Amino acid sequence: MKHFLFLLIPFAATAQLKPVDYVNPLMGTDSKMELSNGNTYPAIGLPWGMNLWTPQTNVMGDGWAYQYSADQMRGFKQTHQPSPWMNDYGQFAIMPGSGKVVFDQNERASWFSHKSEISKPHYYSVYLADCDVTTEITPTERAAVFRFAFPKSDSSFIVIDALDRGSYVKVFPKERKIVGYTKRYARGKLSNFKNYFVIYLDRDIEFYSIASDGKLIGKQEESTSNHSGIVVGFKTRKGEQVQLKVASSFISFEQAELNLQREVGNNNFDGVRNIAELRWNQTLGKIEVSGGTEEQMKTFYSCLYRTLFFPNKLYEIDATGKEVHWSPYNGKVLPGKMFGGTGFWDTFRALYPLLNLVYPEINKEMQEGLVNDYLEGGFLPEWSSPGYADIMIGNNSASIVSDAYIKGLRDYDIEKLYEALLHGANNEGPVSAVGREGVDYYNKLGYVPYDVNINENAARTLEYAYDDFAIYQLGKALKRPQEELDLYAKRCQNYRNLFDPSTGMMRGKNANGQFQSPFNAFKWGDAFTEGNSWHYTWSVFHDVQGLIDLMGGKERFVSKLDSVFSLPPVYDDSYYGGMIHEIKEMQIANMGQYAHGNQPIQHMIYLYNYAGTPAKSQYWVREVLNRLYKPTPDGYCGDEDNGQTSAWYVFSALGFYPVCPATDEYVLGAPLFKKAVIHLSGGKQVVLNAPENSAENKYVSTMKLNAKEYSKLYLNHSELMKGSVIDFKMVSIPVTNRKFVESDFPYSFSREKK
Repeated sequence: MKHFLFLLIPFAATAQLKPVDYVNPLMGTDSKMELSNGNTYPAIGLPWGMNLWTPQTNVMGDGWAYQYSADQMRGFKQTHQPSPWMNDYGQFAIMPGSGKVVFDQNERASWFSHKSEISKPHYYSVYLADCDVTTEITPTERAAVFRFAFPKSDSSFIVIDALDRGSYVKVFPKERKIVGYTKRYARGKLSNFKNYFVIYLDRDIEFYSIASDGKLIGKQEESTSNHSGIVVGFKTRKGEQVQLKVASSFISFEQAELNLQREVGNNNFDGVRNIAELRWNQTLGKIEVSGGTEEQMKTFYSCLYRTLFFPNKLYEIDATGKEVHWSPYNGKVLPGKMFGGTGFWDTFRALYPLLNLVYPEINKEMQEGLVNDYLEGGFLPEWSSPGYADIMIGNNSASIVSDAYIKGLRDYDIEKLYEALLHGANNEGPVSAVGREGVDYYNKLGYVPYDVNINENAARTLEYAYDDFAIYQLGKALKRPQEELDLYAKRCQNYRNLFDPSTGMMRGKNANGQFQSPFNAFKWGDAFTEGNSWHYTWSVFHDVQGLIDLMGGKERFVSKLDSVFSLPPVYDDSYYGGMIHEIKEMQIANMGQYAHGNQPIQHMIYLYNYAGTPAKSQYWVREVLNRLYKPTPDGYCGDEDNGQTSAWYVFSALGFYPVCPATDEYVLGAPLFKKAVIHLSGGKQVVLNAPENSAENKYVSTMKLNAKEYSKLYLNHSELMKGSVIDFKMVSIPVTNRKFVESDFPYSFSREKK
């Protein structure tokens, strides 16, 4: 914990509730494969901690570990799962019981009710009816403490389930100690992978039975099998509490023991809980909001909580105090930092910009970890879980690296990361989702063709073009040779090659230069990724003015934006052979073709600013904030996705959004709260005042920056970091008569080159 601490920020001395009290970790948990309301689980952990814990309602190995609609609990799982679609790695489970000793997850399952469940970021409690046991959990970064309140029983017990696919357990009865490891993982091909765990009880073990290949085999002290585990038991009085301390390591049993002693030591449950609560209030308290409804406060802090887990730490602190990590790229134990568990296709858009603004210290650590990713694997990851995962598209590590440096992060090997960006931009990787699939076509033709058996080719082209812009931006900052800058400046214009003037849309193009035909702008997938042309046409983050010009000017551009909301939510799912959940989520949102439940279109609302109609951005931002987010189990409108969809809410509620990461700008919307304070590193603040804000007053009439009238439609990150006071005059009627000069509009590459 000493490696990443914030100064305690007092959270509104008059407030009765602390930030953590507003968080509902159950937001988004009422989900299933067919329909996502978030696809989240109640994560019990610390910000960016190596391990999380979650109650498990479904069978072990099911990506939907916890579903709000369930009524039975099968265990409490240590997890590193970023998404149900990615599943988990290094997981094992703990479950109390009483009466007949059982190990099997279905036999040990217990009924529970949400009425007897308490879920907080730093604390979880639930009553298990079948065994009459209350379970409590509180976390550290690499450890946790459990407290069980048992009934009067001659046979109270705790199950330790190391799961299948190769596991080991050993008990040391006299020491009240259990050790083990699990080799289970879902993605990629990992070398020398084990998650070692060590467990201590605070009372004697009176009986035990080892499980081998999923079956209890009696009083043996250890088991190495496909599915190992153990049941340890004792007599208990009614209400007797038993405390369990557990820590893990990807390196060794000795390192797991060290993690436990360093992070828990002699501290008891309540002591660890108090430290965890303090850490959450410090981290959440970096942003204070006030002057909203209770529901808005809960939604804001529940979303902010979701932005603070991934990517999670994979590194540990050895006996000499040095940072070390097991490498998912080569299986070795090596020095330095490492993180994993995020997909840049999702998170480059808002999650990483949020870190750069509010939590730059942790992203500096993440950048150091990316250096090690490249050195050990040969490429930067695009989806890590924990190593290269072959899923999604794009080369958006370019955005992650460039935005951090452009936003002021320093003191790490940026030259090595720039080398990694050039390598990734010009080579195919070990799997299709790493590097650039279709790079030879892209570099030769200026696009990835539709007819060369490379899926989602138009989406790849659009994202590669933006990624080339990000490389261009970083290259400028690093004073790279002009010839190199010119190459990436040229490539960042490749989006133009897919714009079809006859439809005003982005469209797949064959290798012979002809657009693919027939074309259906409502067709999901095929040339696009989890969306259609109505979603991807706007993926020109870096050159919106160029897109405006292609569409024939601002009036036509605004009309096209309006059409996204006015069109019916029709779709063509023939590419998938059936409806995917993202399509259903667009349909039921009742916002036309606007599909906020997935990432490609989430920035689109802010594009009205580039055409001089900011009131339309302000209207639609407030509509999305109000209609598509709630602090409830069905509170999201699609996959939350590792903090990205939550980061959209956080930024938008503050009143601005990073449309184009790798620039110094945030595009303005309108704030949700009467007041917000961002506590910047170094003690400075960004204060956003909107005292007239209300459900009706959702439009910005005038604005001041540091007491001076402000007409621009964007804010500069570099100015905010100096400390700023922004005053919004909010009104109920859209302001449509504003006049703008060229310098008022947000950045576009085409305007830079004029």
